[in-house]
Amino acid sequence: MKIMKFGGTSVGSAQRMREVAELMEAGGPERRLVVLSAMSGTTNALVEIAGLLASGDAAAAEARITLLHQRYHAVARELLADATGIVLPLLDAHFQTLRDLAAAPLTPGSERIILAQGELLSTLLMYHYVARVLGRPVVLLPALDFMRLDADGEPDAPVIRELLAAALAPFPDDALFITQGFICRDARGGIDNLRRGGSDYSASLIGAAVGAEEIQIWTDIDGLHNNDPRVVAGTYPVRELSFDEAAELAYFGAKILHPSSVLPARAHGIPVRLLNTMQPEAPGTLISARTGPGAIKAVAAKDGITAINVQSSRMLLAHGFLRSLFEVFERYRTSIDMITTSEVAVSLTIDDAGRLPQIVGELQHFGAVVVDENQSIICLVGSLTQDANGTANRAFAALRDVPVRMISYGGSPNNISILVNTADKVRALQALNAGLFTSAVSH
Repeated sequence: MKIMKFGGTSVGSAQRMREVAELMEAGGPERRLVVLSAMSGTTNALVEIAGLLASGDAAAAEARITLLHQRYHAVARELLADATGIVLPLLDAHFQTLRDLAAAPLTPGSERIILAQGELLSTLLMYHYVARVLGRPVVLLPALDFMRLDADGEPDAPVIRELLAAALAPFPDDALFITQGFICRDARGGIDNLRRGGSDYSASLIGAAVGAEEIQIWTDIDGLHNNDPRVVAGTYPVRELSFDEAAELAYFGAKILHPSSVLPARAHGIPVRLLNTMQPEAPGTLISARTGPGAIKAVAAKDGITAINVQSSRMLLAHGFLRSLFEVFERYRTSIDMITTSEVAVSLTIDDAGRLPQIVGELQHFGAVVVDENQSIICLVGSLTQDANGTANRAFAALRDVPVRMISYGGSPNNISILVNTADKVRALQALNAGLFTSAVSH
């Protein structure tokens, strides 16, 4: 079986849905399980509705629900022609759910139900288009029947595998299935989700559960680029990456891929292919156990970083000092991205400053604490074990005019991390592009 995941822009209009249906059909007789995100803009609208309800503005929430309802009616009429008599009442039922929730005080549970409607709506439209307009055999598999979280809020892979096998069992001869990304149930059976970008994660978890031969992630860009095309000219898609390289790039800011989505595929050795819905003939990026040529494959940047420096003469030869310092971050459930040390100081970075005052308060018991906010981590990713030609030196040379706050090099064979002020990020990305990639031949 092949998994095909389509993002929000890929299903963002009636015309886009028609194009996605063609891509689904192009798979021929091979079994395909299609994972859909919400139509572009829908999740943002639902988050806005929940925010309005949380602030007590039910009238504004109702007005936003009406606008969204009108949009879906328009898409349904354009997409489904004579089938609207069947589908519009089903759409209306989802929007009635939203209105019912808006009429009561917002709770965490009702907020998650609100956020789940986007994927339920997109799959409803796509299923009826394929089944009723195209007249093709297709099965709608509700993700809420098999996607589960465990008691810690993490995907429960054994339960997902068992429930998905049971959901597929009645359809041994069917070749095309559609399901929702992002949404799931928690350990108590309540509706939950895999957080923003979670449809990629859904596709990878589903692929691992069924032992898929390939997981395809279809978006609006032709693969993972070697740099940020929004701020750097002349970027190009990287044709081949290892699982580890792709995971590093996703974590450190490559927007095309959810940071967790590579992990289940890597654990089961399932290739992941990043493809472009708008250019389906483009080869995209293949992520697998092997890597492509070259030491540095791509550069990504992660904003919202806070750097913390702790300086203390007590560090010198102090047994257990670092352990005690790290325990502060563990107590406040705050992850560390980068770390460098000297005899008398430790510098590290975090991407969640929600508990920063409490953390700094405890760190001051160890020594003088300096905090720098508005930082960015620039991550150079590749196979550094292949770096026999001084690629790292070229990277540092390219940044000679950019103030660098920290460097982490050697901890991973796939990553050099460099911390800069966010104001210098674009200049750093452009300098690295010129220093590392401008001499690259055709890709």
